[in-house]
Amino acid sequence: MIIYGVYIVSKSGGLIFNLDNNVPRIEHEKTFTYPLDLVLDYDPKKVSVAFNRKDGINVGHVLVAVNGMAVNGATLEDGRDVKTTLESADNFPINLKFSRPKMTTNEKIFLASMFYPLFAIASQLSPEPKSSGIELLEADTFTLHCFQTLTGVKFIVISETGLNGMDLLLRKVYELYSDYVLKNPFYSLEMPIRCELFDNKLQELLLQVEKTGINNIDK
Repeated sequence: MIIYGVYIVSKSGGLIFNLDNNVPRIEHEKTFTYPLDLVLDYDPKKVSVAFNRKDGINVGHVLVAVNGMAVNGATLEDGRDVKTTLESADNFPINLKFSRPKMTTNEKIFLASMFYPLFAIASQLSPEPKSSGIELLEADTFTLHCFQTLTGVKFIVISETGLNGMDLLLRKVYELYSDYVLKNPFYSLEMPIRCELFDNKLQELLLQVEKTGINNIDK
């Protein structure tokens, strides 16, 4: 049982908490000949694929190693410039390893703001009044589970597909939020959650669920 992440969205649509619990690191490794048939974007913070695809390496994937040597930003561990290395025919054939990029905090905030109107649209499309909105969104590689409280705060859990009883986990996360966040005298509503005790209790809960299953959650 795999839980990829937990997100909490405020009633106004802002992301106030996120936890990356078990994000898969998908890597693709291939030996290339000169000239390199991938167009790369050499940003100071990362080297990524800008155009073309090859054997599972797609646009947006980030270069993480060259001939087994880790890439830090746009340079190799030994200080060499990645662009200069890849533009020299003398360095080929060359082995490159690419990985799916990790979402930044800004990207997560943007996605949370996009989910808010989608949730509202789903509620309005319902043929029955007072619809609860999106509770389950299933894709081929993950499932999104959502629970909205009476005050409009949304609790979202991203998990592997085919799991049952996730509503129990969502309500348990809500209990932790009520006990360790709302009762914190230093927390203000609608503000990002920075509560170490809540973080620790949530991680303990997810670890327990992954080891023993949802039905064994402590009451």
